[in-house]
Amino acid sequence: MESSSIFILTCQDFLMARCGSMLATQVFFSYSIGMGTMAALGSYNKFKNNFYRDAILFTCFNSGTSFYGGFLIFSVLGFMAKNQGVAVQEVAKSGPGLAFVVYPEAVAQMPLAPVWSALFFFMLILLGLDSEFVGIEGFVTAIVDLFPQHLRRGHRKEMFTAFVCFIWFLIGLCMITEGGMYVFQLFDTYSGSGSVLLLVVICECLAMGWLYGRHRFYDDMKSMLGFRINPWIGWCWCFFAPMFCTFIFIFNLVTYTPLKYGDYVYPGWGQVIGWLLTVSSLTLIPAVMIYKLMKTTGTIKERLNKLIIPDLMEKAKMRMATSVTRKRQKRMAMQKYSPPRYK
Repeated sequence: MESSSIFILTCQDFLMARCGSMLATQVFFSYSIGMGTMAALGSYNKFKNNFYRDAILFTCFNSGTSFYGGFLIFSVLGFMAKNQGVAVQEVAKSGPGLAFVVYPEAVAQMPLAPVWSALFFFMLILLGLDSEFVGIEGFVTAIVDLFPQHLRRGHRKEMFTAFVCFIWFLIGLCMITEGGMYVFQLFDTYSGSGSVLLLVVICECLAMGWLYGRHRFYDDMKSMLGFRINPWIGWCWCFFAPMFCTFIFIFNLVTYTPLKYGDYVYPGWGQVIGWLLTVSSLTLIPAVMIYKLMKTTGTIKERLNKLIIPDLMEKAKMRMATSVTRKRQKRMAMQKYSPPRYK
């Protein structure tokens, strides 16, 4: 069958690093890897929550939904390709144009076109709102956890969330103008995708697998789950994931070409703005590291040893020490007090 070509992938295409780069970017966006949203949402779970089971179920459902969406999209593209007498690859390319130009055109050719068009754009609205919920919650949770004494009083968190939504709304206004698609492509390419996410994920893998230590992380998960997970996951944290991301990142740098949208090549000042967006996303990593090193006392080695210990662990030790001290003081006070004996 002609529609089965969705599964056809030549060895040459599979071995191309550009294909791996596209796959990695899609996986990062689909699972919110490197964006902090999963960590922010997971912070609301109970300590003994089985996150290992949740991660497996989330992966299965997400991949299944992607396959289902692929069948749906390619069935529509195949319908248009058959009507136009061309190959599926010639109907449209991936990107915003597929959702806002090609797909509405295909829906308009179906029976009950107004109904399907209304449902399609309603689905896009729900999809955008759903993505905003996760993105905003991850950002707001991180800021609130940094400044709990200021943002957890009264309705300050709700007010701060409304302020963030308003700022994001103002930023989005420039993307719905006549030249908004060019602004959107600039943000989409440079601000938080592709090489930026790859670098963030590499830093996360190195920090978790080597600085904090995968064995220590395994012990933390065992205290939450009650059992140790498969050890091959630790090998992925330390070796496979950072090596794969590093290879794709180097390939992206070697094969870098100026940004284009259709036949329009972005000018030099547009490329500069794009790289400034990239730098703004990555500068926080070394900036926070330098700030923490300067704020901590001791030699460089002592500072690094202190900084790789999470604040939560230090606070837990302090609480435990305080609790033990209080119990000891209470026991000593009871021993000193001898109640009178009545005969």
